Amino acid sequence: MRKSLLIAASAVALLFTSCKKSESGNKSVIKTDSSETVITDNNGKIDSVTQSSSTTEVNGQKTEKTDFVYKATDGTLVKVVFKNDPKESNVAITSNKKTFTLPKTDTKDGEAIYKKDDMTARVKGDSLHLEQGKNVIELKRTKI
Repeated sequence: MRKSLLIAASAVALLFTSCKKSESGNKSVIKTDSSETVITDNNGKIDSVTQSSSTTEVNGQKTEKTDFVYKATDGTLVKVVFKNDPKESNVAITSNKKTFTLPKTDTKDGEAIYKKDDMTARVKGDSLHLEQGKNVIELKRTKI
């Protein structure tokens, strides 16, 4: 009986000392950021469209950059950045680590037209119609 009591006490003591947990945790685990980004429009209301906008002013000249995420009909996501400043307005379309920058050439009937070489982008509302040679790609702004 004394022998089994000694073995049981040794096992319990060994259990408590071997299962000691460190308060610092596992150093190789990456903690996730639980903060949420809320995008608001110019009126302070929450915007349902994924966009990022910035305005800078240098010597009284305002430059505005607005980023949107568009989605193609095949599901591909495309980053589109509109830049407006007093000298020029252009759109930069980024997909598959390639960026195409097209200057604004015309605006008519609520449609902005950007063109460079054989590539043309027509923007109206939340749709972007991209043409390059015989290829036509339809893009829609994504919602949150």
